[in-house]
Amino acid sequence: MSTANGPRVALFATCINDMMFPDTPKAVVTVLERLGCTVEFPMAQTCCGQMFTNTGYFDAAVPAVRAYVEAFEGYDYIVAPSGSCAGSVRHQHPMLARHAGDDRLVEQVEAIVPRTYEFTEFVVDVMGVTDVGGYFPHKVTYHPTCHSVRVAKVGDRPLQLLKAVRGIQVLELTDSDQCCGFGGTFSIKNPDVSVAMGADKARNVIDSGAEYVITGDNSCLMHIGGLLSRQNSGVKPIHLAEVLARTEGGVR
Repeated sequence: MSTANGPRVALFATCINDMMFPDTPKAVVTVLERLGCTVEFPMAQTCCGQMFTNTGYFDAAVPAVRAYVEAFEGYDYIVAPSGSCAGSVRHQHPMLARHAGDDRLVEQVEAIVPRTYEFTEFVVDVMGVTDVGGYFPHKVTYHPTCHSVRVAKVGDRPLQLLKAVRGIQVLELTDSDQCCGFGGTFSIKNPDVSVAMGADKARNVIDSGAEYVITGDNSCLMHIGGLLSRQNSGVKPIHLAEVLARTEGGVR
């Protein structure tokens, strides 16, 4: 289903971005169109169902799997600016389809999962690009979120893209492999532990000397950013896609 203008890509915005961080999916569209993709936003898309799945409500999560298949069938690729949500689709949807006992749904999920990509995976692996033309003249540090590394397995792709941005200075983040403490429902069930973990992460971000902290998941960025804000640190949170979307002439 590729077009003359490049691959036909469906944007999977994810719930948190659609509701709270709309500039992130907009930035994804900006970058992908700059690279020659035809990007569409299927209006039927909903949640990936991860919150239900992670808390054991498999039956409640199955409708989200069906909705995902219905919304995104027919596209060359599905791209999400979230390692957590892309990881959920790839690793939880097959299990949920089998749990539903629906052979047809299992087939549909098996067909669509290989076409589902986290944003940086798609840019680096499918488009074959590490320099997207970004310009961001600031000191930054990067937090590799747990699900992006351990579930989606994005590896160093985000750093490849960041280091190719003109004007940027990427500073090392101490204990970057440690969780920020958000963990979705973990932060609700274990708030004291969550805040303690987040405080460690925020301290390391501040100690890095960065002006901005960058991640590929706004859920984690919200947690870290909230702690940084309460400390009046001056360090600003920003999603990787929004950094890559910026050029010397502004966002275009």
